[in-house]
Amino acid sequence: MQDKSAGYDILGAVGNTPLVELRRVPVKPGVRLFAKLEGMNPSGSIKDRIAKAMVLEAEAEGQLRPGDTLVEASTGNTALALALISRQRGYKLKVVMPTRVAPGIAELLQLFGAEVVWCEPKVGMKSTIDLARELGRQPGHVALLQFENQANVRAHFEGTAQEILGALPQVDAIVAGIGTGGTLTGVGRRLKQANARTQVVGVEPRFGEQLQGLRSLEEGYIPPLLDMALLDGRFLVDTETAFQRARALAHSEGILAGVSSGAVLHAALRLADRMDGGNIVCIFADGGWKYLPSYLATFKAHDAKGDADDIAWW
Repeated sequence: MQDKSAGYDILGAVGNTPLVELRRVPVKPGVRLFAKLEGMNPSGSIKDRIAKAMVLEAEAEGQLRPGDTLVEASTGNTALALALISRQRGYKLKVVMPTRVAPGIAELLQLFGAEVVWCEPKVGMKSTIDLARELGRQPGHVALLQFENQANVRAHFEGTAQEILGALPQVDAIVAGIGTGGTLTGVGRRLKQANARTQVVGVEPRFGEQLQGLRSLEEGYIPPLLDMALLDGRFLVDTETAFQRARALAHSEGILAGVSSGAVLHAALRLADRMDGGNIVCIFADGGWKYLPSYLATFKAHDAKGDADDIAWW
């Protein structure tokens, strides 16, 4: 007998996020900007897609048993997505986090009942990933390893990219942050299947700076999921510029997006200046609501050359 309540499962609300045109952002004539609003996912970010995919795939492969503890290295969004899904599926959650995370993230995780294991990042994100892998070897623990789990790429190839093509068949460029590499690889691969001339452009912070959801490849760690051959270009964006673009987006479009979205928008506008025309899709990985207690204060601090570069805004 079919479970009629299945249609109300919150995991069914993951994906199918809006694709909207940014009509009030000044852009070169002939170029149209579109934003995929991933902040509309249940936990507020694109990471709901991969968290759901990784957990369901681990279940299907018999890797998870009721009451097991999920382990993941994260600076915020993936952890929050797993906090949601672990509660829905009956698992505990242990998150390995670097010490420089956005204010309030750890408290949110604790509200969900997740355990936070702090890690001093000696080698960028790699030391955090290594600790998560080690913890995942304990009995009753399963490390999902988002930076190398192919379910990450599949979630974007089969989901995010298909949604974009369904809403906008002609995509001339896709711009997204370089985090785990899953978004750019999955979406980029599918869009290039549809149109080999589609440009796939990655965004990363300048060396030594921390941006929400982004990691500089210059730090020496290239995510195994990132297919560098797919990339047609990379843009480096500093934290202050990302904040300014995020603030301008809120003022012009009324969209409160995360700081990484400001970086993506900045890169998209630079790309637009090099194009004669076409459609650019920006992946806005999350919303700004979870950072609100420190968001406005940080905007003000940045006006006075604040020290927001010391924080990983994920």
